[in-house]
Amino acid sequence: MWSYDFVEDQTHNGRKFRMLNIIDEFSRECLAMVPLRRFRSNDVIDVLTDLFIEHGPPEHIRSDNGPEFVANAVRE
Repeated sequence: MWSYDFVEDQTHNGRKFRMLNIIDEFSRECLAMVPLRRFRSNDVIDVLTDLFIEHGPPEHIRSDNGPEFVANAVRE
């Protein structure tokens, strides 16, 4: 099972950015840490697609269904 979540932080000059973190819950391996100023659902899908190619798709993916509303797009 993989899980993904978004973390928000800011640079030294106060500009906000978000980090997409994807981990394998069994091994606790960090599969991806992707920083962007703004995430769209296609950004998440692109990262997941690359991980599926590299590792194979997991049986389940967990998300907190946050304000990005990407869970429905990922499911499709």
